[in-house]
Amino acid sequence: MARGGSGGSGHKGDERTKNEEEDDEEDEENGGRDLEAWERAYADERSWEDLQEDESGLLRPIDTKTIAHAQYRRRLLQRSVHGTSRIQKGLIRYLYVVIDLSRAASETDYHPSRMSVVAKCAGTFIREFFDQNPLSHVGLVTIKDGVSQCLTELGGCPDSQIKALMGKLECSGDASLQNALDLVHGYLSQVPSYGHREVLILYSALNTCDPGDIMETIKHCKKAKIRCSIVGLSAEIYICKHLCEETGGLYSVALDEPHFKELLLEYAPPPPAIAEYAIANLIKMGFPQRGAEGALSICSCHREAKIGGGYTCPRCKARVCELPLECRICGLTLVSSPHLARSYHHLFPVTPFNDVSHTLPIRLQQKFPQNCFGCQQSLISHGSKSNPHVSCPKCSQHFCLDCDIYIHESLHNCPGCESQRQQGT
Repeated sequence: MARGGSGGSGHKGDERTKNEEEDDEEDEENGGRDLEAWERAYADERSWEDLQEDESGLLRPIDTKTIAHAQYRRRLLQRSVHGTSRIQKGLIRYLYVVIDLSRAASETDYHPSRMSVVAKCAGTFIREFFDQNPLSHVGLVTIKDGVSQCLTELGGCPDSQIKALMGKLECSGDASLQNALDLVHGYLSQVPSYGHREVLILYSALNTCDPGDIMETIKHCKKAKIRCSIVGLSAEIYICKHLCEETGGLYSVALDEPHFKELLLEYAPPPPAIAEYAIANLIKMGFPQRGAEGALSICSCHREAKIGGGYTCPRCKARVCELPLECRICGLTLVSSPHLARSYHHLFPVTPFNDVSHTLPIRLQQKFPQNCFGCQQSLISHGSKSNPHVSCPKCSQHFCLDCDIYIHESLHNCPGCESQRQQGT
């Protein structure tokens, strides 16, 4: 009886062990689906990556402000690498942004997916592009199912471009680089000779499914003076590198979402003109007047009646909705005077400021100004140690990191230099 009892309990113990193993296997199969809400939040955001160890061994949040400023400084110094030499830049740009929406864009190595990251960063880039290039035009092209489709024509309104992009976010099929190049080549070949023709491709796939010889298409793009640049999201591809080298563009591969956004924003400022294509031209432009608010007229852009607003072409008196634009009736380039003024700063940019080292002895730091010359915020941290800041090499005034970015990206004038110029007069 003793043997029978021990055998029965052993049998029950084996069943209990098997049930526990099955439960463990089910938990492993379910993975993160059975996580609590607070656990999923930490798993998705990976908040532990936002901590760093300081000199004393304590965990502190990463100073994102300093990191963002360092990235900005790197972009600024790259732009001014040519020093004070005169470089002709393409201020009137015609850019097509080609977005890969093949099945590769649905990969989740970028959170939540490559497609979502590309769409968000592309919207940011379009707004920044128009802010830096008020005389330029942007169009959108998508690639999926082996074909390319023109999502929006070349235009100067960022809101309409972003709205059209957000309404077509679906991934399927393969990517065809040749079809996309053929499509944009047909559109950009009609651009006036004074316009700089560019293509920026946001590519997620690792291959291209083309109907013909893509090398011939690359030759056609080079002959048409189209500068092609690519930002990849997966890995470096030979054909992409070859395309950029032949057409004078840039090719880079993003490591993560912040790096992808940083690479994308590097294409917002106007690039130097290609030497053999840099030809000076005089361009005839018109400065239209704002239409009356209650006036009824037919819009030449959309070919429909609209009430109020819009602009009137000074040559043919046609009505247009937005600026800058080429009049659909007489072909005159229509701009406003603020557009020209905002483009002027690219020709004479503000000199990059110098970093003020906070590792200097406190005795020397005390001789520095205590407040930012721009916003009057204190440059002194806890104690008598100064925060990281910069100084203008011409007027020697000190500025905080926020004012440094604002002066170079938005204001385009140094307040210290301007104040000295006014005092001199």
